[in-house]
Amino acid sequence: MNTPYDIIKHIARTEKGSGMMAENKYIFHVANDANKIQIRQAVEEIYNVTVKKVNTLKVQGKWKRVRYKEGKTPDWKKAVVTLKQGDKIAIATT
Repeated sequence: MNTPYDIIKHIARTEKGSGMMAENKYIFHVANDANKIQIRQAVEEIYNVTVKKVNTLKVQGKWKRVRYKEGKTPDWKKAVVTLKQGDKIAIATT
């Protein structure tokens, strides 16, 4: 059985993600085989918040070239988690 830390890889700290925090939405990189129920349970257990809604999407890897070799970055899964009004996840700023 996967632990919550196997399901939630890390929180995405991007400009778009920072803008969505005002709407009580947070973006996470999650395991490719995780479903919405597992993501909800993992976020609630790790951060002690109440999840209202979970939206997921698969992000395709990009083709990159280094000198003469071509390769592809891995595909990954993104989850946009909406929290209950009043709940908040504390994110350290550097």
